[in-house]
Amino acid sequence: MQDQPELTGRLIAIGDIHGHAASLTKMLELIRPMPDDTIVTLGDYVNRGPDSCQVLEILTGLDKVCRYVAILGNHDEMMLACRYDPQAEERWFSKGGDLTLESYGPKAQVADIPEPHWEFLEACRPIFETEQFIFTHANYCWYSDLSEQPVRLLRWMAIEMEPPRPHVSGKTVIVAHSPGKIRDLGFCRCIDTGCSIGGVLTAMEVNSRKIWQVTESGEPIDIEAHR
Repeated sequence: MQDQPELTGRLIAIGDIHGHAASLTKMLELIRPMPDDTIVTLGDYVNRGPDSCQVLEILTGLDKVCRYVAILGNHDEMMLACRYDPQAEERWFSKGGDLTLESYGPKAQVADIPEPHWEFLEACRPIFETEQFIFTHANYCWYSDLSEQPVRLLRWMAIEMEPPRPHVSGKTVIVAHSPGKIRDLGFCRCIDTGCSIGGVLTAMEVNSRKIWQVTESGEPIDIEAHR
């Protein structure tokens, strides 16, 4: 069953943001979302970058300007695990969660993270499906129905470790999680271009394949000049 079978505006996916609010802010300025556009963020909103708090603040208000779908990433999953399990903090910190917590204040604790941010993360979806596309964070099982996809693949398995194959539905799958250049396999596209590890933030209008890219400091990149 498709989530939104009658999309009328642009359908835009945004790759891993990783706490870079300047990149996200500029990206939204470039995209200029309209009420009938659908933006799908592919997860990993937090960790590594300096402004995870501000990223979540921006995203919690995005549904007021356009149709918005948020996918859960593995870094977001680690943050959620800390809310009720203090032992999960060590793993979270080892993946950049310490910077996430610092973005809430110099001596912030998990308990200081505001409720709307928890609610946003808890409401993130594992998968979003339209008539032609499937969106998820990391990877997918090509022969399984979307209701039977293993979490290990959806949020943790890089496409280099588990090379994707065409999904049985015949739909094109849009993923992130695996940093590098944009990879377009026809049946699968990966748009994680390394924001937080010296790369850039990428967005793609999936029907037209129009690309926007922004540096970690929020500088737009002239795509045509780099072709």
